[in-house]
Amino acid sequence: MQIASNCVASFQYVLKDEAGEELDSSPSAQPMTYLHGTNSLLAGLELALEGKSAGDKLIVTLPPDQAFGELREDSEQRVPKSHLQGAKKWKPGMQAVIHNAQGHQQVTVLKVGHTMATIDTNHPMAGKTVVFDIEVIEVREASKEELAHGHAHGPGGHQH
Repeated sequence: MQIASNCVASFQYVLKDEAGEELDSSPSAQPMTYLHGTNSLLAGLELALEGKSAGDKLIVTLPPDQAFGELREDSEQRVPKSHLQGAKKWKPGMQAVIHNAQGHQQVTVLKVGHTMATIDTNHPMAGKTVVFDIEVIEVREASKEELAHGHAHGPGGHQH
């Protein structure tokens, strides 16, 4: 079976920067699982996976505009420290999560005061060309429940 809209695909990945430095990877026992065609992956990555089958291996290079976005210069904001999630004590350079109108967003802490923090709302990988080394593990039809919910269920997917 090939990856197409409304099917569930699982894949192992290693994410690297242009210099080949590893930035992230999927745990070997738990591949990334998603419902294809629901914009749950980076658009360029989902497009590259279209038509692939279990056992296929591919390398996908995504420029910033197809990956985590270009660096925005107007990205600094001051927020109450209580809005930062992920740690009890904050220091410049740490990654945090905040909740906004678009959902949860990963940010970088720039400065920390007594009650307020200055954050950079650019994604930590914004402005970078990234390279995914991928192996497709499984492709299957989505269940009626997965289609109704708009995401994959089970290992590597959403758990209810």
